[in-house]
Amino acid sequence: MPMPAVDVRPARKGPLRLDPIPEILRPLIRAYLLGYASAVAPRLLTLVLQHVAKRKKKLANQLAPDLEDSSFVSSAAHIEPLKSILEKTARGLSKAGRLRLARWLSTFLAAWFGLRLLHSYEGRAYTETVPPKEGSAQNTETQTVKFAGRTMDLTLFAVTRALDVLVGDLWARHKARRLASNRWSKAERFLSKFVDPLVFAASSGLVMWAWFYHPSRLPRSYNKWITSAASVDLRLIEALRRCHSGEFQYGKETGQAHLLQGMCVDYEWPLAWGDPAVVVPIPCQMVHMSSGPSCEYHAASRFFRAWKWSMATYLPLTLALALRNPSRKALRRAIISSCRSSSFLATFITLFYYGVCLSRTRVGPRLPGGTAIERHQIMDSGICVGTGCLLCGWSIMIETESRRKDIALFVAPRALATILPRRYSLDKEWRERLVFAASTAVVFTCVAENPDRVRGVFGKLLKMVLSK
Repeated sequence: MPMPAVDVRPARKGPLRLDPIPEILRPLIRAYLLGYASAVAPRLLTLVLQHVAKRKKKLANQLAPDLEDSSFVSSAAHIEPLKSILEKTARGLSKAGRLRLARWLSTFLAAWFGLRLLHSYEGRAYTETVPPKEGSAQNTETQTVKFAGRTMDLTLFAVTRALDVLVGDLWARHKARRLASNRWSKAERFLSKFVDPLVFAASSGLVMWAWFYHPSRLPRSYNKWITSAASVDLRLIEALRRCHSGEFQYGKETGQAHLLQGMCVDYEWPLAWGDPAVVVPIPCQMVHMSSGPSCEYHAASRFFRAWKWSMATYLPLTLALALRNPSRKALRRAIISSCRSSSFLATFITLFYYGVCLSRTRVGPRLPGGTAIERHQIMDSGICVGTGCLLCGWSIMIETESRRKDIALFVAPRALATILPRRYSLDKEWRERLVFAASTAVVFTCVAENPDRVRGVFGKLLKMVLSK
């Protein structure tokens, strides 16, 4: 008679152990507690910061981008009950493939109805009152049109994670075959190492382009955070946006001089600098604001200012985490981590601004073709911003490899959101629900079978939530 299987896994430690609770309910309780904490903690922290530093209200919003994306964990509270029940039913199946299919289907159904529950809430931003058409009867009432898209960020987060799981699994199998045949090449090794930086560079480039020219495509809090980090006069941003749209043209009287002449008054510059019909192009000193005419000095000053700003955010967080197990080693690790992350963000900002200067004053005017005015118009119509977007993301190489993948997977959904509508017709909501359910099913099935394939902090968190 075979001996019964013995579970040799160590017992869970900590507040989420939940031993007195029935095993089938533990994932639900953990998901609910973490979801509740992810929703409440950022708001409590914001209130504390506002109370402590009323004169510096901007600090209260600086933590939002790093803390807001936990809504995926909250949705697990809706996903878990039905998933657990259906998995109990599927345990009678013998074949591994059927069990995998049962896991996928149970999670798919749970995710479908979970997102449907979230869709039942009607937000003001997704309803619009349409007045009666001209010529209609006087007693015709206004109509309220409802839109979908409130959960788009959550869906794109699930899609990104599912793609990461699928592509990662295919690549791992490919690598195993190549290593077994001793044919693993340097190009494949290079690709394995640089795929996360490449994803971040492409994603952050899309995000920065959207922030510059299409800010409505970004979540309001994320847009506000980028604006705070950029620390630039918004009149200058608006001038470059109008250059992009064709309203602001060099060498022509287009009635746009008032936009930058207000900056000239504030910074005590000649008024002619703000008139595109007189001075071509916008002087780089205006882009540098108070840093003088040198592009290189401006880049260096940007780095140090951004590093100081970033340290004010990262250092308190890392020190707070280090206080859980206080030691000299933990303190040193917290300081090093804060310095590295601050250097990453400072380099990101510096590369973006220097990319703008590089194209509009260092390289662009020296390119052949067209008149000098035409070349400057082309540069300031989008190429200068595009160059900054292309360069800034490679600052991710300063971070550790483990942080690179977390940051890349954090930014990628936001990049996808910039090329998709944030609101769409309500009759197409089932498509989003289908994509979300399928993506969530992939991720949850992978956690059940191969937890290490779901990468980063999110993978560890999901593994903890779903363990029994």
